[in-house]
Amino acid sequence: MIDKAEYREYVGKSAPKSPMFRSLAAAFLVGGLICCVGQAVGDVISVLFPDMSADDVGSWTTVVMIFFGSFFTAIGVYDKLGHFAGGGSIIPITGFANSVVSPALEYNREGVFFGICAKMFVIAGPIIVFGVVAGIIVGVISLFA
Repeated sequence: MIDKAEYREYVGKSAPKSPMFRSLAAAFLVGGLICCVGQAVGDVISVLFPDMSADDVGSWTTVVMIFFGSFFTAIGVYDKLGHFAGGGSIIPITGFANSVVSPALEYNREGVFFGICAKMFVIAGPIIVFGVVAGIIVGVISLFA
């Protein structure tokens, strides 16, 4: 029978070593690049539409970044980016779009209702539910605070 110390030693020897510096650098660079693209999109929108308010520019920037995340997921680029960058590709807007589009594409063969509609929020559903519940709790707390 193997005791805990021997097992830890065995796992330490046989487990693959993680290239932590490379993973952190890739996540930082890709996440920063996605954020820079978002900032550039916002800047272009504000130049093209100078009378648009800052809130509207932010809303349109969000829409464009969701489109980019969905489009690059659909053509298979975002998955490769996620494999390279790890957590750096989970920037909230584009990562959320990826988490909705990926299951929709995967279950497309099962039809519109039982495939796309039923499975589209498999990954993103818990995030949406948590966000709504947390928003309600914060709203109730701020109502009585």
